[in-house]
Amino acid sequence: MIRVLEPGLSTTVQDMGRDGYYHLGIPPSGAADKYSYALGNMLLGNPASFAALEMSLICPRLAFGKKTVIAITGAPVKAFVNGQEIPMWQNVEVHAGDILSFGHMAAGVHAYLCVSGGIAVPEIMGSKSTYVQSGLGGFHGRKLQKGDEVEIGEPLPGYARQVGKQIGEEALPVFPKELDVRVVLGLASHRISDEGVRAFLNEEWVVSSEANRVGYRFHGPSLHFEPFETPFGAGSGYSNVVDTAYMLGGILLTNSEEIIIQLSDATTGGGFMTMGVVISSDLDQIAQLRPTGIVRFHAVTVTQACEARMAKKQKLQLVAEQLK
Repeated sequence: MIRVLEPGLSTTVQDMGRDGYYHLGIPPSGAADKYSYALGNMLLGNPASFAALEMSLICPRLAFGKKTVIAITGAPVKAFVNGQEIPMWQNVEVHAGDILSFGHMAAGVHAYLCVSGGIAVPEIMGSKSTYVQSGLGGFHGRKLQKGDEVEIGEPLPGYARQVGKQIGEEALPVFPKELDVRVVLGLASHRISDEGVRAFLNEEWVVSSEANRVGYRFHGPSLHFEPFETPFGAGSGYSNVVDTAYMLGGILLTNSEEIIIQLSDATTGGGFMTMGVVISSDLDQIAQLRPTGIVRFHAVTVTQACEARMAKKQKLQLVAEQLK
């Protein structure tokens, strides 16, 4: 098991997510940065679905109860075993009694502790991911606390041969403060004037302090709406609609100068108009942005979005081949 000596700011159990329940009001959750999480499991030879610990901004201090192999991926942070620095993106052996601690997270938001054999918590609705807002999944449905003892799986056969393996430089993600993000416009975008659409695409948007696993709020230019009569049941503002279903990556307009992008623990519906969606390939990087980070949006077609998703999948497949 892993014993929590200090919990950090927000440490939760996450995997690839909980599919098939969004229409019932239960978001998929799962790793905020699925690319970094997936690379950690690949390094260790774990199946892609094995759960890991997601550590946000301030990382925990942990004690290991048995010998195993770990990999730390995601946002750059210095890691130490018994006070000796260990590398990220590389498999490291730890022993019973070893203490894992972390320094300052230099950039990004989420780092991942992947363990050979995965984190052994019960599977709820097909996933071990934590959805804190509903107390669902993970370790008792919540963030880890001091004194918790989290079970880990038995190391995979031949785990000792995995020690020292690392991800090649060319496959590592970057964590910039400014991002170019691809979006597919549609849904209610017709309710914004041409001038408003140009402003959305040509101006910069800044991450506010209200940014978490549910969604990221951005401030930006004023978007001009086409005048229209709001339908019965909607609010009085031009950004209001009769309640509608949301989607992951959905771009919600709360007012003319503010948007919210839906992330892993997203609300499943509400009364704000949705002008488009961030393509799935770019959501990992958005989730790693800090407040005051800057985004520039670029419109793409559905075909281009599918091509980007396939390119990312092929990149992961190439890494898997190189690690064999």
